[in-house]
Amino acid sequence: MDTTVKAHDGTEAAAASGAQEGLQPFLHDACLTLCAPSLAVSHPDGRIGGGPDGFYHGDRRVLSLLEAVAESVPNAPISGGPDSADRASFRTVLRGLAEHSPDPAVTLERHRVVRAGELTETFTLANAGRTAVTVRLTLRAGSDLAFLESVKSGRPVPNVPPTRQADGLTWSHGPVTVRLTASPAPDGVEPAAGQTAALGYSVELAPGARWETTLRCTVEDQAGQAFAAASAEARARLADTATLRSADRGLDHWFARSRSDLAALLLADPQDENDTFLAAGAPWFLTLFGRDSILAARMLLPLGTDLAAGTLRTLARRQGGTVDPGTEEQPGKILHEVRRDGLDFGGELTLPPCYFGTVDATPLWVTLLHDAWRWGMRPEEVERLLPHAESALTWMDRYGDADGDGFLEYVDSTGRGLSNQGWKDSGDAVRSRAGRLAEPPTALCEVQAYAHEAALGAAALLRAFGRPDADRWEEWAERLRLRFRERFWVEDAEGPYPAIALGHDKRPLDALTSNIGHLLGTGLLDDEESRLVAARLTGAHLDSGFGLRTLADDSTGFNPLGYHIGSVWPHDTAMAVQGLVRAGLHEAAEPLIAGLIRASVAFDGRLPELFAGHGAGRDSRPAPYPASCRPQAWAAASSVVVLQAVLGLTADAPRDRISMSPELAAGYRPLRATGLRLADRGFEVAVDGDGGTHVAGLPEGFVQAP
Repeated sequence: MDTTVKAHDGTEAAAASGAQEGLQPFLHDACLTLCAPSLAVSHPDGRIGGGPDGFYHGDRRVLSLLEAVAESVPNAPISGGPDSADRASFRTVLRGLAEHSPDPAVTLERHRVVRAGELTETFTLANAGRTAVTVRLTLRAGSDLAFLESVKSGRPVPNVPPTRQADGLTWSHGPVTVRLTASPAPDGVEPAAGQTAALGYSVELAPGARWETTLRCTVEDQAGQAFAAASAEARARLADTATLRSADRGLDHWFARSRSDLAALLLADPQDENDTFLAAGAPWFLTLFGRDSILAARMLLPLGTDLAAGTLRTLARRQGGTVDPGTEEQPGKILHEVRRDGLDFGGELTLPPCYFGTVDATPLWVTLLHDAWRWGMRPEEVERLLPHAESALTWMDRYGDADGDGFLEYVDSTGRGLSNQGWKDSGDAVRSRAGRLAEPPTALCEVQAYAHEAALGAAALLRAFGRPDADRWEEWAERLRLRFRERFWVEDAEGPYPAIALGHDKRPLDALTSNIGHLLGTGLLDDEESRLVAARLTGAHLDSGFGLRTLADDSTGFNPLGYHIGSVWPHDTAMAVQGLVRAGLHEAAEPLIAGLIRASVAFDGRLPELFAGHGAGRDSRPAPYPASCRPQAWAAASSVVVLQAVLGLTADAPRDRISMSPELAAGYRPLRATGLRLADRGFEVAVDGDGGTHVAGLPEGFVQAP
């Protein structure tokens, strides 16, 4: 490897990251550190420059270049990477300096800390040699203030000219001002190529000496952000409260790293900063997404209901109240995503600041409210949200089923929004087995399951709180269940299975997909139908050995590196695991859990948004999907789903009880999980090596057999 630092114009850095003009940049080998709504993306050696690299705040890249070079000597990076979600460290050997043997003597260390609106980089020169040396250190910086969609689309953006100051640099454009200050101040600040600047230091290092300088980058945005940073206390509660110790160190590491990442993804609603929610993922989705934020909060309910309550209220404040074809807002509808400035990718995809193009967030919101109630969300908080739930139910019946055929479906009414509006929202995701793409309106199989579960959950809530229409929604759910059985099931040589969707002609699109895993445990399927689905999920065409492929590998158009047509999404597999356990199909859940843990080990506990679906039959470890977000909220939260499945843990806080059936715990015991919560009570669970179970922290009688 060539260890010298060249190409100050960024071309070498761009090539290393796979970046090319007009192509989405790769992220698979990038180092991401974050504290929402801010994050840093760099090369593995810590260098910021080229491709997606930068320090971001909200949807703006406020620093596009920050590299350190010891001049006139080879710079050889030897280590680097995240220390935690918001910190990273890197070390480079400066070859030939003070060396009296083959051993390296002088190193350049780089330590990074990200806080909301602030990046701190500390550079340390250390001389372990026997002679004094002089190091000429250059820190080169630049800012393009690019919007996120420009970076994601691979569109080049020219740098903004800096204003030089004695201790650093300033960049300004519109409402945004970025300041980079150095302490101690550099010997000089000089202009450099490409509208960048160089901060120079001449450092005398005696034997055994260390020298350091700290760069601090801050952002001032007079226009403000769509959402606020969560408090340090809220982050600490999410990061530090729960612990897991089991016989499987891979599971333990995944669980611990996920909690750190989830805390770094936490944001607050500026309308009430006590209400927090999870941003979907970094770097592209560091904001509120209805579906993602809801599902992640639901997965984390065993750790407490505060996050679910904050997510519910944040979305309820923005629930649709009118019909607006331009944003796809409708009364009662839950939004898809919020960004301060919207997104403009050019061509056919342009999204407004508050975009409602999702068919599933609304029923999922209702189900989260029901499940949060079951895990102990305060009754008065639940009751205040029931009018929003009733509006959501009305949307399901009136707007979600616009043509009156009894199924929830979608069509992009704007002509420039998402053509597919379920969780598989890429343009080629919904198809027949032969590869024919869906034409709208489209009714997805899993959305019918979400709607069925929402109707039943709403009925339970309405009845418990003395509100009308509980019977009506139970009857609505039963009619949907019967219609689904009649219209969605198809058959091949291996037998019957549910199609991914009904197309515009109301005929099934018969691709075999992972979507069917989301039907389990929702009440939509009977026992025999659940067994048929389980058999498909655990078959070789869908189960990759590291999780479920999104599309069966014998389908036309299968691509193991296709976003939704052959890749593996951890949350997708986790939801199937959750459904299998709820359906009592533990044997089918077991290999899927093991596959997810194997994948988590391959990614050092930070499971990405998705990865390649080649499978364990071909690869000893899963290949990355190069443009995947990492961390991603629901991928990280999947670790809690796996723990809950292993313990067989369910909650019924209104009746003051939990049930536990650790049928899947044999491979993980002895196991001890702390920091679990039922309502306001913290508790812990232990499973002995011989299978004995113990629960501490709950009154006698709370724990019952399922």
